[in-house]
Amino acid sequence: MKTHWQAEFAARFRRHEEELGRLYSELYHNNKKAYDAFVDMLYSAWEQRPESLRRIDRTREEYPDWYKGHRLVGMLMYTDAFAGTLRGVREKLPYLRDCGVNYLQLMPLMESPKGRSDGGYAVSDFRTVQPELGTIEDLRALSDEAHEQGIALCMDFVMNHTSEDHEWARRARAGEKEYQDRYFFYDDWTIPTAFEQTVPQVFPTTAPGNFTWCEEAGKVVMTTFYPYQWDLNYANPVVFNEMTDNLLFLSNCGVDVVRLDAVPYIWKALGTTCRNLSQVHTLVRMMRMACEIVCPGTLLLGEVVMEPSKVAPYFGTVEKPECHLLYNVTTMATVWHTVATKDVRLLAHQLRQVFALPKEYTFLNYLRCHDDIGWGLDYGFLRQFGQEEVPHKKYLNDYLTGKWPGSPARGELYNDDPRLGDARLCGTTASLCGIEAARESGDEAAMDLAVRLDGMLHAFMFTLSGVPVLYSGDEIAQENDNAYHDDPLRREDSRYLHRGRLDWEKAGRRYDESTPEGRVFAAIRRMEELRTAHPAFDTAADLWLPDTGSAQVLGVGRYYQGEQLIALFNFSETGKNAWLRDDKTYLDLMTGETVPAGTVNVPANGFRWLLHTF
Repeated sequence: MKTHWQAEFAARFRRHEEELGRLYSELYHNNKKAYDAFVDMLYSAWEQRPESLRRIDRTREEYPDWYKGHRLVGMLMYTDAFAGTLRGVREKLPYLRDCGVNYLQLMPLMESPKGRSDGGYAVSDFRTVQPELGTIEDLRALSDEAHEQGIALCMDFVMNHTSEDHEWARRARAGEKEYQDRYFFYDDWTIPTAFEQTVPQVFPTTAPGNFTWCEEAGKVVMTTFYPYQWDLNYANPVVFNEMTDNLLFLSNCGVDVVRLDAVPYIWKALGTTCRNLSQVHTLVRMMRMACEIVCPGTLLLGEVVMEPSKVAPYFGTVEKPECHLLYNVTTMATVWHTVATKDVRLLAHQLRQVFALPKEYTFLNYLRCHDDIGWGLDYGFLRQFGQEEVPHKKYLNDYLTGKWPGSPARGELYNDDPRLGDARLCGTTASLCGIEAARESGDEAAMDLAVRLDGMLHAFMFTLSGVPVLYSGDEIAQENDNAYHDDPLRREDSRYLHRGRLDWEKAGRRYDESTPEGRVFAAIRRMEELRTAHPAFDTAADLWLPDTGSAQVLGVGRYYQGEQLIALFNFSETGKNAWLRDDKTYLDLMTGETVPAGTVNVPANGFRWLLHTF
């Protein structure tokens, strides 16, 4: 250990020195020069960390579960869609507090080429903000102001690839071997063709294949996502060192939560799927230790959009943790399956798997995000009810795009692949719930049902353990942005259907409960307040799935510190009775009504939060 290190850094490094050195040595074949450079980089990042952030680190080290409990409420947004610039977001922080938000996630905002950015996920400079959004100084100022207002800041770290315009890529294209070695370059198609035998395609219709011919270099380069996104070679320790340095740079700008984008993809090996390989977990574990040494107040959020068996391992173990937070992606998809089928059995089955995980594992729960809805459901379970994968996916997409008779949903397909009978789905929560269709028709009864469904789904999200995250606009029931069809830069990507600019006119109606905006906003605010006030919502609560006696009504039970909550969610468009098999008396948290056990009515598309205090 170096003698000149400050005591705080030295003590943290000492805690991880043995494991970090061993993992690095195993992965990078005893490359001591690379490891020494890595350790020097860690100390340099710690030296550059502002004292204001070090104070936050010390507090969070003392209270390491600060992000758990039941008091965080998140919001996900595009900077330009919400307020134009980072300065605009800073000016709108009071609106976020008004929404009950204390965790703000900004979509990618680092420099990326126009028209070749995949929504900001093709980064050409990891330390420069996209000019029209602001500067690094604006990001630091936003973080400082957010911290003063009690808001934690989350940002994307695009770690699997760079833009083809990144300096490394430009130098690789020019023939510099050192930089070609930071990617996957091949002289001909022999090895890429071998890779294609086992590696699935991410976008088979819009970006088929996993490799692209680079004319300037006269070589083939790996491009798993889009041709302008070049995969990084993490088998090269220089890549790991410098990308970890970029991650720590973001943290030193005041980012509290770093979202690791596409993390399962970052290690490649011939003859495999290049997904979820063991080396990925080694890399993430080392990044976790790097943060605990340099910036222990910073959390890692893993984007793992896969089935639960593939997701949970990214938490690591309680003794050797990896990500602090993961997305509850399968629950999100299963919720929309349940909206379309009115049958809660798959959702209950999926929740049992989540509830069985250690309570230390913390999920981000959400109804919608910037991306599409993929139907990665448990078709083995569905088959016992006669549901086969291809026709079932078609039904879900038909229902949620409004093609199915009687469906009020208004979504659109994304990456439709008729050959496989497969497609994913886009749309805002409000439009998928029927608010858009009800507004168009002027049908007040339909609007009432749609608003109640919207509220019920949010109540379900708030009932789950973890961190609930609203997608910007959902708090005011913002509908689809159908104008994207007229924009030549966006119309080929239907995800822009739900990426519209925040409608500030709608936001101005948020306190008018005679409007859908006001009703949804009031319901969400009430749920947030109740969730914060009651220990039963804490992540430490015991969880179970009480039998409601109805395939249309889901029951979720929670118990903690003398409070028992029974939450009932009716996915049917008619009122349903649920059966509570005990002799307790409950308080309906939303209405204040006293409710005895036994037969309990749950309104159409509605929910009940029933609390018993021991």
